[in-house]
Amino acid sequence: MIEDGSTFDGIGFGYPADIAGEVVFNTGMVGYTETLTDPSYRGQILCLTYPLIGNYGVPSIEDTDEFGLPRFFESDRIQIRGLIIHDLSVVASHWSCVKTLDEWLYEQRIPGICNIDTRELTKKLRINGVMMGAISTWAVQEGAATNSEIDVRERLSGLIKNQTYVQQNFMPEVSTNTPRVYGDKARDTLVLLDTGTKNSIIRNILRIGFRVVSLPWDSSFDEVMLHKPKGIVISNGPGDPKVCKTAIKTASELIKASVPTLGICLGHQILALAAGADTYKLKFGHRGQNKPCIDLRSNRTYITSQNHGYGIEPKSLNGTGFKVWFSNVDDHTVEGIEHESKPIIAVQFHPEASPGPYDCIFVFDRFKELLDDFSRRSSSARTTESNNDNNKSNPKVKMSVARKKKTKEEEICQNMKQ
Repeated sequence: MIEDGSTFDGIGFGYPADIAGEVVFNTGMVGYTETLTDPSYRGQILCLTYPLIGNYGVPSIEDTDEFGLPRFFESDRIQIRGLIIHDLSVVASHWSCVKTLDEWLYEQRIPGICNIDTRELTKKLRINGVMMGAISTWAVQEGAATNSEIDVRERLSGLIKNQTYVQQNFMPEVSTNTPRVYGDKARDTLVLLDTGTKNSIIRNILRIGFRVVSLPWDSSFDEVMLHKPKGIVISNGPGDPKVCKTAIKTASELIKASVPTLGICLGHQILALAAGADTYKLKFGHRGQNKPCIDLRSNRTYITSQNHGYGIEPKSLNGTGFKVWFSNVDDHTVEGIEHESKPIIAVQFHPEASPGPYDCIFVFDRFKELLDDFSRRSSSARTTESNNDNNKSNPKVKMSVARKKKTKEEEICQNMKQ
């Protein structure tokens, strides 16, 4: 059932349970293991619009990459509250498959429901906007009394009324509680402010040659700078960005101090709020792997992977020091910002993809270029400052300067006499 009273009958799978959450849809065709473990979906019931789900099963979380991160999972557990699909594949076939989607959801105690008209449900969400909903699934035992339709409707209606999504702070559920270190200690450090980060963001920071120190979402500016980072990455995450007040305060200090920073998804919104801009809730969000965005620097269009329900109010960027970097082709929403004078950039989409196209992975490489340029300019400034200090303490230089000033004064006086 969804908030407007519409009900959809189907067949339960996964773990039998009654749950409620914000109902959203994703248009991606593949990548359900990455999608379901994305912390940005915390508190939501996910409807997948592609009709056949589960045909390649679920791989092992023990299958890791060269950095020790799971290849096919974006966190250590399923993050959604419930799954809605049309056709569940009970047979899974793939070389990496170790279990079915049904088995995985059961292990993780997540309810799913199939045989749903996902097209009709998606149309309702597109027309009316995302809304709260509930799922009730139960195991049918031979000889046991069945739930009446009236009882189920009342139970679902009660679940929806008692559950909220807007203004709920999911950070304690998705952020690390203590600092976590990834990569070679001999490398320069990037601090990752974990507001619900995906493993692929960590992977790409390691790929460009840095060590990662992941910190809790509510870390202060001083706690961040204690690690002497070359730069900061503010990650993706769930919910309303305005709830993340501590992260916004930290980001505002990063901007003020001109610390090189990259914001992704929720991090994009946090940086905008920290600069004085405003955010708002989208009607039905952007969730899929085929969202076109224009790079306004080159006028080139990229296909991006997205998962967000909030956006930046474009006019509110005036006077913040930020300008629009990327724009959404479909609805012209802000998809990226860059500071006019500081090494700070952010994107609303997911440059790390996972799942989705890797067309925009260059965003991490551009951030590395900003870091390298900032380091060169900082080093040059320190050298100049050191030379100036040496000149001030060198009496020969002082005498030379004094002679030059005297010569200039004598020249002026001579001209006045003439």
